Amino acid sequence: MKRCGIYLRVSQDSQATANQFHILQEVAARSGWTIVQVFEDAGISGAKGRDKRPGYDALLKAVHRREINMVAAFAVDRLGRSLTDLVAFLSEIQARDCDLYLHQQAVDTSTPSGRMLFGLLSVFSEFERELVKSRINASLDRARARGVRLGRPPIAPIDLDPVRKRLLMGQSIRVIAKATGFSTATVQRVKRSMVTVEETVVATVAA
Repeated sequence: MKRCGIYLRVSQDSQATANQFHILQEVAARSGWTIVQVFEDAGISGAKGRDKRPGYDALLKAVHRREINMVAAFAVDRLGRSLTDLVAFLSEIQARDCDLYLHQQAVDTSTPSGRMLFGLLSVFSEFERELVKSRINASLDRARARGVRLGRPPIAPIDLDPVRKRLLMGQSIRVIAKATGFSTATVQRVKRSMVTVEETVVATVAA
């Protein structure tokens, strides 16, 4: 027997979930499901994450604890705002041997036709991701064509001349670091680079 968890959600406080509940209650009675718990998010957008939807969070926790093995919702947009969200949700509950019933879309993954539809949804979800990716790439290409600089702004070069000048004056590494604000390691690297350049010049002249 199916232990059913009913999920109800409306986006605005002025809306009510009573109609969704009565319809799903009738479906459960006809199907012989036992309603274990009703999970509700009233006045919360489906675009919100799990952490902002306590009813949705409690539903998934009940699935993970195997307290329910059927989730019933009025429509797919009660669960999330995109096909990708639905497929991710389905994958998560199916990993716990839990099925899904969506009244408006006539989806019931406990039936052979419902399982076939889930396979098709996965294909369409992948197609949707590829479409989004291609749109983003096309937008970036158009931006580049207009001369828009993408990515992080370039980092301004560090002026190490004050360090070099003080090294040529014979000041110690610690004194230079304190006076310029650079670390002693940076001053040492500058000193080594200057020595390398000097050695190269001497070797070239000698040759």
